[in-house]
Amino acid sequence: MPECVFCKIASKAIPASIVYETADVVAFKDLTPRAPFHVLVIPRTHVAKLSELEDEALGGKLLQAARTVAKNAGHADNFRLVVNNGDSAGQSVWHLHLHVLGGRQFTWPPG
Repeated sequence: MPECVFCKIASKAIPASIVYETADVVAFKDLTPRAPFHVLVIPRTHVAKLSELEDEALGGKLLQAARTVAKNAGHADNFRLVVNNGDSAGQSVWHLHLHVLGGRQFTWPPG
């Protein structure tokens, strides 16, 4: 999708602080971090939200990428993974993205 900011980041049409990438996945620092460590993990292909993800292998690659970026940043055993799906859940960018958060104590329930 040519209008999608995350598609443009994935294709490197606009710059981002990329911390990890494979042929299928890109991870980059969030511009408005909610924790000392806050990275977004996205698929290179456009999927609007998690409920539209049909590719099980890609879902696994996204989770493994989240695990890897947390581990590489020193948060292997203590991180939170958040996926907002839809308006009511707080999704604001319509490209599937996983928030990987770490570096502070989190509370439950969230939000």
